[in-house]
Amino acid sequence: MANTTWTANVGTLCLTILILIVLQLVFTLWKLFRQRQSHRIALAAFPCPPARHWFYGHHWNTSAEQGIQDQLSLGKLYSHYYQRWVGPFRGTLSLIHPDSVKAILSTAEPKSPNSYGVLKEWLGDGLLISSGAKWKRNRRLLTPAFHFDILKPYVKVYNDCVEVLMDKWCKGDLDKPVELFKDVSLLTLDSLLKCIFSVESNCQTDSGHNEYVRSVKQLALLFIFRYRTFLPSFLFRRLVSHGRQWAETLDILHGYTKQVIDQKRNNRKKEQATEKTYVDFLDILLDAKDEDGDGLTDKEIQDEVDTFMFRGHDTTASGISWCLYNLARYPEYQQKCREEIDELVEGKDNKEIEWEDLHCLNYTTMFIKESLRFHPPVSNISRRTTTPLHFPDGKVLPAGFSVAIFILGVHHNPHVWDDPEVFDPMRFSSENSKNRTPYAFIPFAAGPRNCIGQNFAMNELKVVISRILHRFELSIDNSCPTPKRRFGFVLRAENGIYIKLKPRSSF
Repeated sequence: MANTTWTANVGTLCLTILILIVLQLVFTLWKLFRQRQSHRIALAAFPCPPARHWFYGHHWNTSAEQGIQDQLSLGKLYSHYYQRWVGPFRGTLSLIHPDSVKAILSTAEPKSPNSYGVLKEWLGDGLLISSGAKWKRNRRLLTPAFHFDILKPYVKVYNDCVEVLMDKWCKGDLDKPVELFKDVSLLTLDSLLKCIFSVESNCQTDSGHNEYVRSVKQLALLFIFRYRTFLPSFLFRRLVSHGRQWAETLDILHGYTKQVIDQKRNNRKKEQATEKTYVDFLDILLDAKDEDGDGLTDKEIQDEVDTFMFRGHDTTASGISWCLYNLARYPEYQQKCREEIDELVEGKDNKEIEWEDLHCLNYTTMFIKESLRFHPPVSNISRRTTTPLHFPDGKVLPAGFSVAIFILGVHHNPHVWDDPEVFDPMRFSSENSKNRTPYAFIPFAAGPRNCIGQNFAMNELKVVISRILHRFELSIDNSCPTPKRRFGFVLRAENGIYIKLKPRSSF
């Protein structure tokens, strides 16, 4: 009798659970169909590309080279914007014209949770993700960290780090082509660890033994799996093998950051008694005070440090790597840059690029900007409207929708740029740039939520490119495949970015 009752109770429980699951599924589908209908109504006024699959949405959603070309081809059909459907239920509006981009980037609208929500597990509520009053306060507190008085001593750090890279290349086999991204990403990580923490990591020559360096690189790979997994965080971390690795790696990174912050607090009196050559990013964060005299909490400091490591590492490495590839690809432009650099460092014993030299690299800067136009490190960003978004042509997107700013599309839009697929540094001469809207060239975004570290990144690009060009001649190796672009954290090549390096006879 007891067994019968127990069996009946178990059966009732299972039936109840099944009914709850079915009800939850029905409710979820109802919400998705409601969302689909609202997105269709909101986007009805905007053009929609053909070849939209009923389930997958637009096939050109892929991140590989062919998908990128398909997306860029839409710039010929739609000059300002177009619908982009991700699956059957979620539509976004993709912007590819400066006038349309300005409508959203000139505001302080928050980042889209669809694109940036997963990053909260890594970066917390740092400047990249935060919004509203918190974003305004912390943006104001962090701005002094990028004043030229703070950035000026970092030029020495860039010189020291690129010297390590060039010596490593010279000790290697230069008869073989060099894959750029791996080595350059270690260079940018090295400089960031020095500028943020004042830490000597030796990561360029000993990358396999530094736990923090390994964790940063591993997390960048694991993020792709996390982004594509729609499980809640607690399930992803427990049920998926990559989720357990994700959790362990996050613990290492957050633990390291917390340890360095604690050490910095404990050693500040000792540091202040010595003469430091530069003020690091962590010093600025610890000293920051708002108008009420309140500083950043330890959690806020950790979030900002993690954010700066994330935004300043692979992004700058992507910019440098593509720029070196473009220099190898266009030897006539390479020579013009080199002549400018040689003249600048002539007579210097150390051949270093100094702070005062950065403003004299006119042609080299034009080349770097054209490379950033052609291969922007961050090719897509997104915002979410909190109020109706009004476009110059009178169309309106309601509040509560995601807007994608397709930076690569803006930079290659034939309605904005003459012959956009032609690489021409003279686009950025003072004469050709004077009437150009700042929303046409946006490798660091634009408006109030632009990249706070863009001067940091541009200075590093100028120093690294100049030092390498002064020491090496760059060329394309025809035995290596042409780089095929791929979206990810940053724009990189799925088959690598290879060039040949030949030391100049003067070295």
